[in-house]
Amino acid sequence: MNVSRRNFLTGVGGLVAVSQLPSFADNPAVFPERGKFERLQIAYQRVSAGATAPFSILHISDTHLTEAYPDEPDAKDKLISKERRTRTFGGRQEEALRDSLAWAKDNVDYVLHTGDLIDWQSQANFDLVKKYYGGAMFGSMGNHEFYTYLPGEKYTGQESFKERSWPLLKAAYPVDPRFSAQTVNGVNFVCLDGVFGTVQPDLVEKFKAEVKKGLPIILCMHVPFFTDGIWRCDHKYWSGVNKKYRNAAVPDPRGDYKRQQTDPTTRDFIAYLKGEKLLKAILAGHLHITVQERFSPTAVQYVVGGNYGFVGEEVLFT
Repeated sequence: MNVSRRNFLTGVGGLVAVSQLPSFADNPAVFPERGKFERLQIAYQRVSAGATAPFSILHISDTHLTEAYPDEPDAKDKLISKERRTRTFGGRQEEALRDSLAWAKDNVDYVLHTGDLIDWQSQANFDLVKKYYGGAMFGSMGNHEFYTYLPGEKYTGQESFKERSWPLLKAAYPVDPRFSAQTVNGVNFVCLDGVFGTVQPDLVEKFKAEVKKGLPIILCMHVPFFTDGIWRCDHKYWSGVNKKYRNAAVPDPRGDYKRQQTDPTTRDFIAYLKGEKLLKAILAGHLHITVQERFSPTAVQYVVGGNYGFVGEEVLFT
């Protein structure tokens, strides 16, 4: 069913309607001789999804907010993490998010965030989530939503690692952190948890239940389903800046890409998606680079760069 923007926001989760965003203006003193929002790097995409009426979204990912209060539990360790991780991302992440949302109010209809909104768990970061998104948000969790950076913590890419975090995330985010779906103008946005590169069997069944609705689907997730081209770009970025390609060979898979190839459930799900005609696009992040490649005969995969660097993409759905 199509829903109005007003009703859309009252669901379990919803793309953020720009009319509901707080007013955050760019500071002209930063670039007094330049254009408003010129710091933002916005790519432009168009997806022919069969929408009943055109609409647009701002797709952002990987903001990596790094705040902590001095009186939080384990405050000393959290403040050390804050200092270290803020240096990693440049210290202007909140500015980037604020500018992105302010730009969105004048240029698109909704906002979608595909994970790593926060860099690690702290009450200050959770409060920023509530400040900027209030009770209306649609998107996916990222792997960093599960980090704590506390001494003695052993981070693993196993599902069991996430178990302790579900209550915290459900309290902080106004959207189900594992799976959610929402329809806008006849287009079904489906967000699922795949932050370690793999998809769990129960989420596969939930996705197939959404397919039975017969609506065109936009799959939203943090870690993309790697194609050879996206993997080459990811490998180039993370293996060292400015390394030249010497040939067209695809680097050996590792990490998330290898898990996607070897985990039976995920491998079968990817094969299923490639043949699903209702899938019209995949929106993802995680890689901190903006890259796209055809995923299937009916769907292109769009990976957006890190929002901490003032990056986003406008997607028009028709």
